[in-house]
Amino acid sequence: MKNWHPDLGQSDSPLYMAIADLIAADLRSGLLAAGDKLPTHRALAKRLAIDVTTVARGYLEAQKRGLVQSHVGRGTFVTGNAAAPAGVPPADTPADPRRAAIVDPSMNMPPEPDDPALLARMRGGLAALSADLVPLLRYQGFGGAAVDKEAAALWLARRGLTPPQERIFVTPGAHPTLLAILGTLAAAGDTVLSENITYPGIRSIAAQLRLRLAGLPMDGDGILPDAFAAACERDRPKALYLNPTLHNPLTFTMPAARRAEIAAVAQRYRVPIVEDDAYGFIPADGPAPLAAHAPDLTWHIGGLSKCIGAGLRLAYVAAPDDSRALWSFAGAMRAGSVMASPLTAALATRWTEDGTAEAILAALRIETAERQALAASLLPTGSHVADPLSFNIWLPLPHGWTRSTFSAYMRDSGLGVVASDAFTVDGTPPEAVRVCLGGPIARPQLRSALEFMAHALQGPPEMAGSFF
Repeated sequence: MKNWHPDLGQSDSPLYMAIADLIAADLRSGLLAAGDKLPTHRALAKRLAIDVTTVARGYLEAQKRGLVQSHVGRGTFVTGNAAAPAGVPPADTPADPRRAAIVDPSMNMPPEPDDPALLARMRGGLAALSADLVPLLRYQGFGGAAVDKEAAALWLARRGLTPPQERIFVTPGAHPTLLAILGTLAAAGDTVLSENITYPGIRSIAAQLRLRLAGLPMDGDGILPDAFAAACERDRPKALYLNPTLHNPLTFTMPAARRAEIAAVAQRYRVPIVEDDAYGFIPADGPAPLAAHAPDLTWHIGGLSKCIGAGLRLAYVAAPDDSRALWSFAGAMRAGSVMASPLTAALATRWTEDGTAEAILAALRIETAERQALAASLLPTGSHVADPLSFNIWLPLPHGWTRSTFSAYMRDSGLGVVASDAFTVDGTPPEAVRVCLGGPIARPQLRSALEFMAHALQGPPEMAGSFF
């Protein structure tokens, strides 16, 4: 038996992942070789002062990667495959151009990862799921498997939320979750409140459910508490929808003091809060969620589309402590979507546990800040509103530009430019547009498009180009 004594301090990953990582590393260095017998679970656990089940999970992870093979009654043996997890295609496998060309620049997307090491890590996590492919193709209970709820709890804890597992749901994205929540809180004709400039999806959902969406006045910190209280007195709303962190499209983050004021009004009038925290995980140290101020009233939706990737179609929901509301929500979600995809949930769980999700977030923050700095350097000073970590800018239009004319002018620039009409709940939309800086556009193309935009902003539309 090989007298193997790994140093778990070399890895920042969970202990069981670190065991598999170190088997791979020691294979590459020659410290381990094909055919070596590894210590038993119990022997290695005692040697490392960790739990036996942690060693068992580490060996299982190594087996999924093709590094070891376990035989009942004989032990665990090194196979010698340290190059890549089993089933990982070669790094130079070309992308399918039919899929690579799919893009909608009008969506507010995060920048896409392009670092080869990070992409290899992401591909490795996806390939490792092949060992569990058959059970992942089964129907599963609504709300997520226990292992996926544990990962959801770990992820939500990043925002300071620690709800019990029975109040955590793994759902197929924020949009169907919002539809189900509002469908249980309100009936046709009821009033739901929101920011007056708000996420377009909530306008579509309200229209689908035949709800009256009423916009609240705002300042630079979000909705005004007094206006919220007045609307509660006047309209008897069934819910308040908010997008309080890196607001889409205005990019502000509601400060802690304003969140406490809004929560206090909600408590006074017993109005449920629907907190769309799509961007909440992007700031490394953002304000505590509204759910931390009013846990008994708040539906907290931690979607992964903006902080990991829209294709995951996954959200982690922390529900309020209300059994009747939970039952109604579960029924609505089952009727609408049955369950979140187990494959998608398993990938998110793996990336959360092995640190890949955090690595994606770190890369996203860096690239987003670089893109915002580029926009700030090229566009006229004071011309737009943005946060260093927002995927878009909000651009009030000068010099006689209208939102429709400017959107048409920028149509072929490669940037997603969306007129304010899409975001305005009540009143006349302002002459402004949302400009998306994320997605697959590379930085040189982004620079060129922003230079084109900057030229347009220097004068009226008649000077920027001709329209026929």
